[in-house]
Amino acid sequence: MILVVWGAATVGFFSLRLIPGDPVNVLVGLGNVSQRVRDQIRADWGLVDPLLLQYFHYLGRLLQGDFGTSYRMQQPVAAVIGQQLAPTMQLMGLAISFAVLLAFGSALLGRGRRTGPVAGLLELVAVSSPTFWIGLVLIGVFGFGLGWFPVVATAGFGALVLPAVTLAIPVAGILSQVLRQGLDDAAALPFVETVRARGAGQTRLVLRHTLRHAAASSVTLTGYIVGSLLGGSVLVETVFARPGLGRVALNAIVNRDVPVVLGIIVLAAVSFSLVNLLVDVVADRLDPRLATEQAYA
Repeated sequence: MILVVWGAATVGFFSLRLIPGDPVNVLVGLGNVSQRVRDQIRADWGLVDPLLLQYFHYLGRLLQGDFGTSYRMQQPVAAVIGQQLAPTMQLMGLAISFAVLLAFGSALLGRGRRTGPVAGLLELVAVSSPTFWIGLVLIGVFGFGLGWFPVVATAGFGALVLPAVTLAIPVAGILSQVLRQGLDDAAALPFVETVRARGAGQTRLVLRHTLRHAAASSVTLTGYIVGSLLGGSVLVETVFARPGLGRVALNAIVNRDVPVVLGIIVLAAVSFSLVNLLVDVVADRLDPRLATEQAYA
């Protein structure tokens, strides 16, 4: 986990520093600001130091939990991120719930000869559709057309539904594909005949036995899901004009607010590492054979 966070912080630092342009000029513009004032701002921000020295200073502050200060807002980066973290977490939490429900529904209902091709086509459309396009379609149909959900509101459960569904649809398409394939593979295992011989019906067989085997492969996608939701939140929060980390990241990139961008990169790396650690624990619980194999290895 430490290596992942360090690698993300290092790549992000050098990538942002190598982008052409001067963050000071972006901040003060090209107006009547003297060169002396510009040089003073660069000195205050440490931009006149050699690049490697800036990097080691940044790592030193990062080890102390200091993400730096926003160039534009003149606030600690931790405070800037903390102010917008809750809306994004709410959006991602509801999106994950919708994605799991849609995936389970598609996987369980789309295993028949007739429903299978239909489910496969819907999954392909969901995975292939751009997030911003899904959001615009949902706004047009359920916001302006039917008027079921607010379009510009940012408070209340109703305002979260369309953005969450927009994030959930592509993720649900991938989860459903993996889960449905896992159910088909589990149904071909020898223990299924034993369970059926004991008198278990199809519903009990799926919910108590094959679903557990199929879920193990789906759980490993959780890291990808978190990354997709974090990346998709930038587009969704922009399309729906919602507050959150996505809007903060977009504004920071446009304004060359490097400390804020780096803070979000490090936060994403930490979240990704923690989620993958949790995935390893859950996968061992779902399939004890994994823990046995690791013990022998």
